[in-house]
Amino acid sequence: METFNEYHLNPEEFPFLKSFQDNWQEIRDEFTNFMQQASDEELKFTYEILGPKNKTIKTKGNSKYTAFGILFQGLFIEEYIQQHQIQYPDYASNEVSEKALVLREKYFSNLAKVIEKVNFSNDNIIRNVYFGIFHPGLDVKLHVNYNPHMNRGYLGLIVPEGDIAMKICHDKLYWHEGKFMILDHSYPHCPHNYTNYDRVVLVIDFFKPDKPREEVIRFEKEQVTQRMQDNPYSLGVFGKNDQAQVEDFIKYGLAHQLEWDKAL
Repeated sequence: METFNEYHLNPEEFPFLKSFQDNWQEIRDEFTNFMQQASDEELKFTYEILGPKNKTIKTKGNSKYTAFGILFQGLFIEEYIQQHQIQYPDYASNEVSEKALVLREKYFSNLAKVIEKVNFSNDNIIRNVYFGIFHPGLDVKLHVNYNPHMNRGYLGLIVPEGDIAMKICHDKLYWHEGKFMILDHSYPHCPHNYTNYDRVVLVIDFFKPDKPREEVIRFEKEQVTQRMQDNPYSLGVFGKNDQAQVEDFIKYGLAHQLEWDKAL
């Protein structure tokens, strides 16, 4: 039986996530269909435009983590691009949002409907929704995601057997297809995929329900403003303060990783 604590949270405490879990196979099928049927041009656009880029979180070795999604800071991707007037060097400014909308409606209509349903009934509690792909051999260095106003849910879509885990504080947690792992990502963590296959999850960031809504909205607005100034291609998901501090390494008995970092 799973045990839960202040950073590994019980999914049953967040009933608004049930709609995602009930539709997990349809969501997985949309992802698989996209990867199999999208043209080279569509794939290129997706990875360049629909994926949040970070400049802070690093990996060990050459294996990569890729992500792309349709909802950022409570807005569908085409609305987010328009609101923040993001400019992309390889695309005309007036076509990016239109292309993003076409892709979302063509490949991810079921996922969009679930998001709309949940947010309509729960005062826009869902903030980010994107697919996260751990490629074989991925080993992410210790970091935090400085989002004290949100929790992060991972809905397992494609999880091969083997050593694919999230190390957070003193725990080593595992993903399972069709089930949620809910974390408070403000705690230091470092995931890995030591298998020969991709791991795919649906990442869902949502406001902490026990915090006053006005407070978390205000914090999100200030945080996203700063992150977009630093890196507009982060889509507000990643920022400079995602780096783990020396105290984090020591507190959780991970001083050996600190020494490894210093040696680079």
